[in-house]
Amino acid sequence: MNQDLFAAVESRIDDLVALTMDLIGFPTVNPPGEAYRPCAEYIAERMRRNGFATEFVRGEGAPGDNDRYPRVNVVARREGKAPGPTVHFNSHIDVVEAGQDWTVDPFKATVRDGRVYGRGACDMKGGLAASIVAIEAFLAARPDFPGAIELSGTVDEESGGFGGVAHLARLGYFSKPRVDHVIIPEPLNKDRICLGHRGVWWAEIETKGEIAHGSMPFLGDCAVRHMGAVLGAFESDLFPALDRRQTRMPVVPEGARRSTLNLNSVHGGQTDDFRPGLPSPNVPDSCRLTIDRRFLIEESIDEVKGEVVAILDRLKRDRPRFEYAITDLMEVQPLMTEREAPVASAVAEAIRAVLGREPDYVVSPGTYDQKHISRIGHLHDCIAYGPGILDLAHRPDEWVGIADMVDSAKVMAAALDSLLYRR
Repeated sequence: MNQDLFAAVESRIDDLVALTMDLIGFPTVNPPGEAYRPCAEYIAERMRRNGFATEFVRGEGAPGDNDRYPRVNVVARREGKAPGPTVHFNSHIDVVEAGQDWTVDPFKATVRDGRVYGRGACDMKGGLAASIVAIEAFLAARPDFPGAIELSGTVDEESGGFGGVAHLARLGYFSKPRVDHVIIPEPLNKDRICLGHRGVWWAEIETKGEIAHGSMPFLGDCAVRHMGAVLGAFESDLFPALDRRQTRMPVVPEGARRSTLNLNSVHGGQTDDFRPGLPSPNVPDSCRLTIDRRFLIEESIDEVKGEVVAILDRLKRDRPRFEYAITDLMEVQPLMTEREAPVASAVAEAIRAVLGREPDYVVSPGTYDQKHISRIGHLHDCIAYGPGILDLAHRPDEWVGIADMVDSAKVMAAALDSLLYRR
C-alpha cells in the first residue's frame, strides 16, 4: 500500500544527506545557545517551500534567554484538504559542545562509509532531516491529504527544554484540539519505539559550617567534612537500596532498569574563581552537592525525596553541628505511553512494513521533551522514534547512518499516512 511513499523517499536520498549536512553546519551549541535563529530560519525556509505556514516563537523569560542568545523556536503547519487529525514532528535543534578527540570537523559534516559525521548528526539533526524528507515524500504521494501536518525545531532540550517545548506547551502548541499525535525523532535505533522515560529529580544539597583560619580548624566547623558524612551515608545506605529496585518499564540499557543516583558536582570552600592556583587558608563554611536521581514508574516523587531527607535528618540528629539546606532544581515524573496508543501502533505497523520485523518497545533512561508535552500540554499520544544509535550521542565523531535515515523516513511517512487517513 505504501510503495509509492517508499519510492518517494528513495528518490530523495541525496537531498536527505545534503539536508543533514546543512543542519550540522549550524553550530547550535547549548549552552550558551548559539546559532539558534539562523538554524530556525533555514528550517522555516525549507518548510515554506513545501507550502507550510511558519512562525518563530521566542522562549522569553526562559533560562538562558537574552538578546545575545535568544531562544528562537520555529513551528511550521500545513492544512490538508479536509478535516482530520494533526500529526506533529518535533525535533530539538540544539547540540552539546563538541569536546575533544574528534578526527573530523564537528561542524563541517563529513560523509564517509555510508555515514554522516558531525556534532548533532545522531542527536538529533539526522532525525530532523529524516522527518522533513518523510513529510516531503508524503506530500508528493498524497497531495490531497486530510487533517494537518506540523513540524517544529525547538531549542534547549539538552538543558531541560524550558525555552523550547516547555514554553510552546504553555502556549498551547502541544495540546488538543491543535495537535493529536506527536513523534519526536530522537536517536533510539530505527526498529525501536520509545514509549517514555524514567523520572528525574535534580536537587542541590548544601552543608553548612563556620569559617575559621585553616591552621586552627578546631575554631571553625568544616562544611566539607559534613558533606563527607552525607556521601558516606549515601554509599552505605542509599546506593545499595537503589540497586535492589527493578522496574517493569522496558528501559534501555539493562542497567537503567533500576533506580540510580548520580553525584553531578561538589563545590566546597573558596574556589579557583577567586584565588586561581592558590591554596585557600580558610575552613569552608559551605559545601554544595548537586544530585541527579533517576526513578521508576513504581516510585513516587515524595518517596524519592523522602529517603534523601531522612538521611539528612538522621545526620542532623547524630552529628554535632550538622546543618543542611536542600533546594529542588527540577522534577519530572516517569511516563510511558501505551503500546496500543494510536501513534505507537502506527509506527509499529510502519516498522513491520519497512523492516520486516517486530519493533522493540523501549523506555529512555533519561528524559527528553516528551515530558513537557505530557505534563504541560496534557497530550499523551506521543512517542520518540528516529534514526541513530543512542550510545553515539554527545561523543566525539558522532555519526548517523544514511541507510538508517532512509528507513526511518519511510517509517515516518507510512505512520503519517496511517494517522491522517485513520487506517
